[in-house]
Amino acid sequence: MIPGINATHDPKIKSWVESANEPNTDFPIQNLPFGLFRPAGSGKEPRIGVAIGDRILDLGACAQLGLLQSADAEVVRACQQSALNALMTLGPESSSSLRQLVQNILVEGSSQQQSIVDSKALVPIAEAEFLVPAKIGGYTDFYASIHHATNVGRLFRPDNPLLPNYKYVPIAYHGRSSSIVANGTPVVRPNGQQRSGENDPVYAPSRRLDYELEVGLYMGLGNALGTQIPITEASRHIFGFSLLNDWSARDIQAWEYQPLGPFLGKNFGTTVSPWVVTAEALAPFRAPAWTRPTDDPRPLPYLSSEEDQQLGAINIELEVLITSKKMREQGIAPYRLSRVNFNTMYWTPAQMVTHHASTGCNLQPGDLLASGTVSGSTPDSLGSLLEITKGGRESFTLPSSETRTFLEDGDEVILRGSCCAPGFRRIGFGECRGVILPAV
Repeated sequence: MIPGINATHDPKIKSWVESANEPNTDFPIQNLPFGLFRPAGSGKEPRIGVAIGDRILDLGACAQLGLLQSADAEVVRACQQSALNALMTLGPESSSSLRQLVQNILVEGSSQQQSIVDSKALVPIAEAEFLVPAKIGGYTDFYASIHHATNVGRLFRPDNPLLPNYKYVPIAYHGRSSSIVANGTPVVRPNGQQRSGENDPVYAPSRRLDYELEVGLYMGLGNALGTQIPITEASRHIFGFSLLNDWSARDIQAWEYQPLGPFLGKNFGTTVSPWVVTAEALAPFRAPAWTRPTDDPRPLPYLSSEEDQQLGAINIELEVLITSKKMREQGIAPYRLSRVNFNTMYWTPAQMVTHHASTGCNLQPGDLLASGTVSGSTPDSLGSLLEITKGGRESFTLPSSETRTFLEDGDEVILRGSCCAPGFRRIGFGECRGVILPAV
């Protein structure tokens, strides 16, 4: 029996929200991810909602209607906030009990159905705009895919693609939280210093703008400064997961990254999807950690536990699609660039959390940890254009006959993710979209 499986995962449960019962919905009643929304164009204070089919259940409205009165008072207060941080602070037991309560409200035959309908506490997703789900104090971007690390390393060090520390240390850097934006927010092409060959550098719009397919994990319970998070406890500290696109200006990055690493090449924008799929909802899709070759070093003891090796990965099927302005004008469907499973990562989410806190760094509720680019071992599973085009040396052709090596103005990148397992309902993450605007 997989730990964390409970009655909320029963595939036979149906909702009175009919769209939640459709087989291909991302948001059946077995999912119930949390997000932050408001009526599109209203400018109103954002509210916490739960996705169900093609609707959003407004938790603030539910609290005002008295439909959450069986929950602890602190949970009810958290549901009326304008960010998820207060709920994240309460820990997995509280979020689990709230998820069960929400399922009871939305289940077929629920006595609360009429109250929800009459109060208009159920909002169409199509009529909402979304905000970043939490107030993110700290943002850390990992480099946890060995396939991505090897592919990128080979571009610059053909004979030595992986540095010696990679198989011992979950590599990461601290990013910029203020430029994390919500799904659908346009991304302005950055200007920056870049150098061609042996010429002097110039300051100009990036010509090698890229995306990175990543999974983000939001911290729930934190740890006090000077303390650690043991690998056996790390999963309890993860509130949930989302899709994440860490936009990258490869020409700016290449000129600046030595000796300290990413800076302006990555700080101009990171897009997150609207919905945070809880760790509990993902329990049926846990999987063994990626099997290391026999000649690879074993993780050091502080990064190793039997449970994490057996169930530390998550089967999330990820894909990247692109549309150009011309494709949209011609009504051409988005073109899929790659498809890859998140279970190919060399380091697990729990190992990322434990390593981050291993120095006594205090992680806090709402902090965002990104997995780094998710890439597989085959050409159709690469998570960035840097890899797909072999550093810009090989172009590809879109259905509109346009060619690309990196992103052009007007291009829109779409990330999607979903989970499937025998005996359970398919659940999804929604979309993570961003369109490129010209440089200022």
